[in-house]
Amino acid sequence: MLGATDWKDVSLRRLDPEAMGLAHRDALDFPFPEPPAPGEVREVAPGIIWARIPLPFRLDHVNVYLIEDDDGWAILDTGIAHDSTRAAWEALLSGPLAGWRFTKVVITHYHPDHIGLAGWLCERFEVPLLTSQTSYLGCINISLDPGALEAQHYRDFYLRHGMTSETAQLVSTQGHGYLRMVMPLPPTFRRMVAGDELVLGGRRFDVLSGDGHAPEQIMLYSPDDRILLAADQVIAKISPNISVWAVEPDGDPLGLYLRSLGALERSLPEDTLVLPGHQLPFRGLHRRCRELADHHGVRCRLIADACSAGPRTVADLVPVLFRRELDPHQLSFAFSETHAHVNHMVRRGELAWREEAGMHKLVLAR
Repeated sequence: MLGATDWKDVSLRRLDPEAMGLAHRDALDFPFPEPPAPGEVREVAPGIIWARIPLPFRLDHVNVYLIEDDDGWAILDTGIAHDSTRAAWEALLSGPLAGWRFTKVVITHYHPDHIGLAGWLCERFEVPLLTSQTSYLGCINISLDPGALEAQHYRDFYLRHGMTSETAQLVSTQGHGYLRMVMPLPPTFRRMVAGDELVLGGRRFDVLSGDGHAPEQIMLYSPDDRILLAADQVIAKISPNISVWAVEPDGDPLGLYLRSLGALERSLPEDTLVLPGHQLPFRGLHRRCRELADHHGVRCRLIADACSAGPRTVADLVPVLFRRELDPHQLSFAFSETHAHVNHMVRRGELAWREEAGMHKLVLAR
């Protein structure tokens, strides 16, 4: 069984287009083939600095960016609330960033590897927090409410969809620990909304938002420089986790994600420099959006094949998409991502729900 810190291998799935038989196999362009070493930074464009903050997971880092602002620098994303992450920031602040002045903290979405140290940095530098309303309130509701994810309706949700009682209990308690790796947020924030314009140090960014991975995930696009700070919406070699959760059991986050990919492909140029939340910056945005859409199409076909043999619960379908043994933490993400594909297929009329012995099962729609 994999360790609890390996959850990112489940929630951000590695894609190999050639192995999967996908059509869009042109190589992406990686202008910066080596990431900055721990404690170091790299300029990726005039006035935009890239640093990596370690994570204690299989996906062992998050990218953070420093954007030149009037009389200082804005920080975009932070890493989780963890001793190793704080130590990495201390190394940067006493090393290449020593003496720098900071003006604000911009957070792309409420997942702990992005928002975890926002409160710590805002308090330390006495700067405001900028993020979407969904990210701010979602973080307070999920990560900063210790009992939120252990409520009975979470266990009932897992049970209705085929988990054993023992597994549901483990997943609804041990499986959600990562989501709590967040320092308390500032009591106020400045709201960012798609369609806004954010000016940092004379550079104009269009504020975009994407859904599916995280609701109202903020992205920043500089049309003058053709630079997209993409957060986790588009990553070079892994697919972001797309999950259904108990509070919105009939939601279609995969449909929202595919819609967001389509909007990026239609509205931004192919040669945009994508600065993602993980892995390397790249060019080839349109190709990458198509690869990601194709990847989810392959997974839907795997589910359809499994359901052609008879009714299946969501829990039955997890090993169809995730073939290795999973610990409770990984299983919570794998289950929720499988459910996202199922709901999307139900929404499209490809699958239908059937009630059997108190469980929700899936059959091919006639």
